[in-house]
Amino acid sequence: MLENFSLQNEAQNETANERDLILPSQDRRVGISIFGLGYVGAVTSVCFADMGYKVIGVDLDEKKVLGMNNGIPPIVEEGLMDHLSLALNRNRFKATTEAVNAILETDVTLVSVCTPSREDGSCNIDCLRAVSETIGQALSRKTTYHLVLFRSTVPPGTTRNILIPIIEEASGKKCGEDFGVCFNPEFLRETTAIRDFHQPPKTVIGGYDDYAARLTSKLYENVGGNICCCSLEAAEFVKYIDNTWHALKVSFANEVGRLCKAADVDSYEVMDIFCQDRKLNISEKYLMPGTAFGGSCLPKDVRGMQYLSDKYGLDLPVINSIIHSNNAHITHAVDLIHAQEGRKIGFLGVTFKSGTDDMRESPIFNMIEQLSYMGYDISVHDDNLSVESAAKGYGSKILSKLPDMQVKNAFRLCEEVDIIIVGHSTPDYQDLLEVFSCKKPIIDLVRLNKTCRSAKKYSGVCW
Repeated sequence: MLENFSLQNEAQNETANERDLILPSQDRRVGISIFGLGYVGAVTSVCFADMGYKVIGVDLDEKKVLGMNNGIPPIVEEGLMDHLSLALNRNRFKATTEAVNAILETDVTLVSVCTPSREDGSCNIDCLRAVSETIGQALSRKTTYHLVLFRSTVPPGTTRNILIPIIEEASGKKCGEDFGVCFNPEFLRETTAIRDFHQPPKTVIGGYDDYAARLTSKLYENVGGNICCCSLEAAEFVKYIDNTWHALKVSFANEVGRLCKAADVDSYEVMDIFCQDRKLNISEKYLMPGTAFGGSCLPKDVRGMQYLSDKYGLDLPVINSIIHSNNAHITHAVDLIHAQEGRKIGFLGVTFKSGTDDMRESPIFNMIEQLSYMGYDISVHDDNLSVESAAKGYGSKILSKLPDMQVKNAFRLCEEVDIIIVGHSTPDYQDLLEVFSCKKPIIDLVRLNKTCRSAKKYSGVCW
């Protein structure tokens, strides 16, 4: 529990305006109102009550409200009924349909209402709009600072561009001064939701401002997992990315299973071994946006999987789309270059990746080939490039001339070309590009340092 701590005192010490949002102190427990008593709202309510907070659950469905007040949750979830009963017995939870009163009686409001898909796949935020209007009406009657945490999954930009303006207009108050807003996505899995709340993989807090983010982090300081503070938009988007990645993993595993079955191989034996690799397979490796993949292994082995799917007559759209996706990423980079003015282009780094002379299926090779056919005058610099290594690339007539394109001095290359394309992230290139970042267009395939990324003529391939 958050004992002996008053954010009111901290706020008065650290901000010019007095704000009286009080989190748990010796005298008082913070009040939390939670809008939406569906899956997320019901679980979140009892979990905050477990932590000692006074919680008011809000829902328009009178049946849900009556059930929660009588210890009967609206969903089946392991442990939920017991935790709800405990919260009621300790007088830490009540449910109501009176939304405005719930806000007036509390200091923090969490919003977990439904945001279903429309027929075209877009996100229906009608319920969020309505709740934001209600929050604004209630805040117009409050004289104290109030913190609002949106948890419903929404596209990036929704909180800043739609929900906050609704609250401001309805309340006549200003976000960041009279009230605070954060986007605080949940990562609860059905059947393990209560455990996931108390032991999350991460707690994400997208703050409108630093003050609101710090207040929100105090709510979770006794919850396990790292607290990740970020922009509103990053917090909104990470929920979409998480769930899409999980869906991709399920689809990938199922396709592997069908392929293993067709080959008379135990899919669980294969995937049990696969999942033991926490250094590469189950890790952050290969998950940072950048250059398309290449090299001696990935393209070859993906094609091998495609061949096997054809051999066994299987429809494996995830696996069969990987090469297509990679090629589209290369084409996207070529389009970025083509959009710049100038016909003389220079590549800094052309081998498969920095620190190697391996040219096999280098994505830079593919780009150079496309650009050569488009009539560009191309120069390259790479200390690891040699005639021998170039010969191991594609058998293209254009790419066999790659050694002739080589400029031994990287600074001279940057001086001579109209457009600079960065294929390797090395300290020498980073330092060099700080000199040229304001002079020439730079297409970044590897994510350069902040100085280079802030240049006027800079373009990142996917950031």
